[in-house]
Amino acid sequence: MADLLTLYRDNANRAHADADAATLDNVRDRNLRAAHAWEQMADRIDRTERARAAREPHGDPALQSMQSTAP
Repeated sequence: MADLLTLYRDNANRAHADADAATLDNVRDRNLRAAHAWEQMADRIDRTERARAAREPHGDPALQSMQSTAP
């Protein structure tokens, strides 16, 4: 998911740059809305990854139990 996080952050930065370069108000506003949406998606993924890491510091416990019982 780190690749997805990077993609979302890059898209947000690109939308901000497009907003800065826009000469029309509606285009600037559209790009700012897009940047905000990309930032929200990136933040959501970041929070999810952090929560998952805190909850499962050594990986998925179900997967570990399956691996430990394998012959």
